[in-house]
Amino acid sequence: MSTFNVPTKAEVSPNNQAIFENLESKLGFVPNLYAYFAKSETALADYLALQNRKSTLKAKEREVINLVVSEVNGCQYCLSAHTAIGKMNGFTDEQILEIRSGSAGFDTKLDALAKFAKAVTLNRGKASEAQRDALIEAGYDEAALIDAVIVIGDKIVSNYIHNLTQFEIDFPLAQSLELANA
Repeated sequence: MSTFNVPTKAEVSPNNQAIFENLESKLGFVPNLYAYFAKSETALADYLALQNRKSTLKAKEREVINLVVSEVNGCQYCLSAHTAIGKMNGFTDEQILEIRSGSAGFDTKLDALAKFAKAVTLNRGKASEAQRDALIEAGYDEAALIDAVIVIGDKIVSNYIHNLTQFEIDFPLAQSLELANA
């Protein structure tokens, strides 16, 4: 069985070492996902640029997408990271679990976004006309639809990287939906 190790700062390129230093100053540590991207000379900077791009979506809206997509893709690393980030953005534990299931009954606009993100992820980029209409009727415009798809793509990238490598999760472990709903 292959073992995929997260590189240390000393094991990455000088450019990636500088990014590590920036992450350490902002976050207090370098998350293992970001460190793993640094095995590639350009992937870490490219991924961070994608994650940090300007968007019509607010942080809470991006977290809804991150949680839904990570649940659909079964990525324990991203579920754990975005559960912590979701709490920092004001979601309760109960709301996070509901979002992960693909809905947000506590907020009609976020509910439409969660359902849209789940449909797009499950259907590999396709959503029904009704799902697209529900997103627009909830108050999102076409720019937000584009931004939502970009966040979905961003999260699919990180989900797939962790699902392929299974490196150590360095966030508090998110509870499985099955256990939470039992």
